[in-house]
Amino acid sequence: METPSVPRSIRRLAGQAIREFDMIRDGDRVLVGLSGGKDSLTLLWLLHELARRAPVHFEVGAVTIDPEIDGFDPERLQDYLGGYGIPYHFVSEPIAELAGEHMDNDSFCSFCSRMKRGLMYRTAREHGYNVLALGQHLDDLAESFLMSAFHGGQLRTMKAHYRIDAGDLRVIRPLVYVRERQTRDFAEAAGLPVILDNCPACFSMPTRREHMKALLAREEGEFAELFRNLRTTLRPLMTEGGIPGPDDAPDAADASRAVDPVASGETADG
Repeated sequence: METPSVPRSIRRLAGQAIREFDMIRDGDRVLVGLSGGKDSLTLLWLLHELARRAPVHFEVGAVTIDPEIDGFDPERLQDYLGGYGIPYHFVSEPIAELAGEHMDNDSFCSFCSRMKRGLMYRTAREHGYNVLALGQHLDDLAESFLMSAFHGGQLRTMKAHYRIDAGDLRVIRPLVYVRERQTRDFAEAAGLPVILDNCPACFSMPTRREHMKALLAREEGEFAELFRNLRTTLRPLMTEGGIPGPDDAPDAADASRAVDPVASGETADG
């Protein structure tokens, strides 16, 4: 079966980010967090193609977390990926039910995000992956930066490459220089099986992120170089704390603690 070919424009920007942030190293086993959205599907095919061409040897697999929420059905991804020979892990967890027991003062979206991240960590450990790849792009980072500045009083955004608190896994975001419209165009042209609104609980009402997206779109309409300048602005924040060095064996207590996504308290950006 012929695999979708990622456009050169995306490959070039992602390749630049992978080199600058030292994301992929020889012998890495990379697990892609596959939500079924356009961005994670683009990332999967990007890394799948890169693994065949790159001078370093690395392996790629994918994991989907099904939160068992009405309105979100990612099971068709299993049939889609089945014909391509990509190692694929499908994990179902009643996150809405668990929220009633463990959510405390968290919002549901924050709880769901933390739970899904912990389940991805656990899947990576169980199957011998040392890197988790996530599909956030430059638009996501810009929106997070504005939300942090406006509502949190901090200069922060998502990191391009970091090691989680337990020390045994690295998280990478190869699309940090790619625009959202590029992944949207690729998904449409390639006919990817995109699952829309992949968090119904969040998309059922306007969010702060949607407000920031609209604000940025208005500003970009007036100033075409907006995202080029934001990329330069955000780059130091993407590497806050430094780029992880060679993999080290984690402390056994930390690693065992982080296996439980509820108990671990791992945050979205570690």
